[in-house]
Amino acid sequence: MEAINLFGKKMESKEGSDALFQYATEAILVVDGKGEIIRINPSAENLFGYIKNELLGKKIESLIPKRSSQKHEGYRDKYNNNPYPRSMGIGIELFGLRKDGTEFPVEISLSPYSNSEGKFVIAFIIDITFRKQAEKKLKNHSLELEKQVENRTLILREAIIELEKTKKGLNDALEKEKELNELKSRFVSMASHEFRTPLATIMSSLSLVKQYGEKDEKEKQNKHINRIKSSINNLTDILNDFLSVSKPEQGKVENRSEEFNLKEFISEIIADMQPVVKAGQKIVSTYSGKESARFDKKLLKNILFNLLSNAIKFSDEGKPIEIISEVQDSIVKISVKDNGIGISIEDQKHLFERFFRGYNATNIQGTGLGLNIVAKYVELMGGTIDFISSEKKGTTFNIMFDQ
Repeated sequence: MEAINLFGKKMESKEGSDALFQYATEAILVVDGKGEIIRINPSAENLFGYIKNELLGKKIESLIPKRSSQKHEGYRDKYNNNPYPRSMGIGIELFGLRKDGTEFPVEISLSPYSNSEGKFVIAFIIDITFRKQAEKKLKNHSLELEKQVENRTLILREAIIELEKTKKGLNDALEKEKELNELKSRFVSMASHEFRTPLATIMSSLSLVKQYGEKDEKEKQNKHINRIKSSINNLTDILNDFLSVSKPEQGKVENRSEEFNLKEFISEIIADMQPVVKAGQKIVSTYSGKESARFDKKLLKNILFNLLSNAIKFSDEGKPIEIISEVQDSIVKISVKDNGIGISIEDQKHLFERFFRGYNATNIQGTGLGLNIVAKYVELMGGTIDFISSEKKGTTFNIMFDQ
């Protein structure tokens, strides 16, 4: 205990305080009220690159970069008016200036004191170069980590997008598979119904043809031969619909336009339809505008054949059918109008779907593919199709093409 007290007394002596000042590893200097350095320890001299006592009498601003020295004089005067222990430069970066002109970051604490000789400030200065380098390294490391996180996030986002695309593709494929299965089911149902009737007619008529042939009854024999031909034609139409329905989607149908006389073309189609018209039915053609037009004749013929066949099929005997054509400089409009059974409001939104048959058409032969094919061919030719219909009052299909 006595040794500790002895040590304490020694450190409180002038020799002890001088030893603390001289041998402290922290840079220490004392400045008077004029801002002149009156005392500096070896650590401070070494830190700023000066020899012993070289800084005595110099202004403290000689240790501050020129860009900050003028402002520092104002800060010093303000501090001398209200001195108190504090750290300098809170919230800002401070730099010291070595004798060789190099700068380094510092941390400074101020402690004022006064005696009979005047007011003084002790400055404790720490070189924080290594700390700043560590902070910079840490910051760069953080930026690099952020960049890596951003890149990983971007990769993850792209992966999620690809997964969503894959999911959508799988969902689309699943929907198509469901649609295909539904189409297969509807095809089997429709085919079993539509093929059964003509095949039964053919079988029964063949038997009767043979019987009437043996009896030499030519008129009755020819009647059943014609029934066989009609049934075969019906089967051919059904098969043609099946073959045509997927061709546009598979890219097997091309739109090859050519210039031709549209008025004569429509007259030829009407003539071709005469064998299938019902008793008393008549196809009336109304034509206006230029006689020539530019279309794919094969596609247009298929469209008009389907529309006229439906008009004949869904109209009673003796009901007229109209085909109205209007050719202008930039637009061609063709309408097919019947006075048949019409289409209900509920059925109209499904009219161009595959295998769709209206509730009032279930007893009329057909595949439910014709209008679906027509719509695809019109689209392929760059046109539009719409219709107006009322039950028991008939239907009008309107096709518009740009020339």
